[in-house]
Amino acid sequence: MTMPPRTDNMTGNMKRKMRTASRLYAVQALFQMEHSSQTLDLVRLEFLDHRFGAMLDGQEMLEGDEAHFTRVLEEAVAHQAAIDQMTDRALVAKWPLGRIDPTLRSLFRAAGAELRDTATPPKVVIAEYLDLAAAFVPDGKEARFVNAVLDHMAREARPADF
Repeated sequence: MTMPPRTDNMTGNMKRKMRTASRLYAVQALFQMEHSSQTLDLVRLEFLDHRFGAMLDGQEMLEGDEAHFTRVLEEAVAHQAAIDQMTDRALVAKWPLGRIDPTLRSLFRAAGAELRDTATPPKVVIAEYLDLAAAFVPDGKEARFVNAVLDHMAREARPADF
């Protein structure tokens, strides 16, 4: 997808697209960190230098919101144990976090990081990550599972918002 040049007068729609792209990149970065044992700083720089707005197979990748991407990554890494525990409480006993698909595990960590922060309403966080989950695993049953887990996590992290 070709993106228009970035300007200081970005529309609200462009800002939302950049936030959405940042969430996608955060999930991918967390997945990469888990499977490569690379550090947060190394992976963050790789994404900023080689993914944000880069050309891939003749298509320009979306430009992301660098501050949002960094905030989600840092929060997910700094509070991974607490986020993983919150996710585990949302899962049924027979499916602990360790048995969940690694992509979904990364998605739950990124979403959990955003749910810990009060900047974005929890229903927006759920909707955004549910859309990302559908892109990663387009099975309708899986989407319902992801929605249920995210909803449980949101209600635990931010009960006053429900």
